Amino acid sequence: MKIATFNINGIKARIAALPEWLDEAQPDVAILQEIKSVDEGFPRELFEDRGYNVETHGQKSFNGVAILSKLPLEDVVRGLDGDETDEQARYIEATVVGDKASVRLCGLYLPNGNPAPGPKFDYKLAWIKRLEQRARALLADETPFLMTGDFNIIPQAEDAASPAAWRDDALFRFETREAWRRLLALGLTDAFRARTQGPGHYSFWDYQAGAWNRNNGIRIDHFLLSPAVADMLKDCQIDKEIRAREKPSDHVPVWVDLDF
Repeated sequence: MKIATFNINGIKARIAALPEWLDEAQPDVAILQEIKSVDEGFPRELFEDRGYNVETHGQKSFNGVAILSKLPLEDVVRGLDGDETDEQARYIEATVVGDKASVRLCGLYLPNGNPAPGPKFDYKLAWIKRLEQRARALLADETPFLMTGDFNIIPQAEDAASPAAWRDDALFRFETREAWRRLLALGLTDAFRARTQGPGHYSFWDYQAGAWNRNNGIRIDHFLLSPAVADMLKDCQIDKEIRAREKPSDHVPVWVDLDF
């Protein structure tokens, strides 16, 4: 089963590019971030006509996540537990059932956190802590799961073309990378690094300063797999070439192929 994550940076802006990619890549499931649309404004028919079930957790003009699935989605949950005052649409969960097993999909758009230090960075770190607690709960229940989306975390220096330029950024500060390592320490697997080592692999290039042409990118879109799902992993790749197309997002899709 092919499961992809894609920060589309606005459904209105990607109204042509997203269906084109779906028709070409044919993911069984696509987990989207930054749809920047309320639920009733999301063009669900465009994807339902392609055979996808559509679940959204939207917000006007900002944030917003969605799951498109060719298989039925069960037990859909919107929002991340741990802060009843958090109104930002950044998290959605659902279960997809394959031929051999079921997997809990946790789609997320983790806060950017800049400027750091400051309230936005505090919110980011608290959000990661809530995500860690959710992962602990799923592990305790022995639920096969994956967490995927735009984490806004550069895990290591090799995940940035110019790591020194990100030293004081919320995406690369020590506290952020420490929180990432706590997730891995739970027993979760970074799917891309389980398959590919070394520098030069990125999922985001800024629109400014010719970042794409100079390949000045960062890897911030990830799949974290629970032990049971890591055993299903066949491949994980980044669809880098999508960034060179007309009206691209500043992110590109990342996908896993799982045997379930």
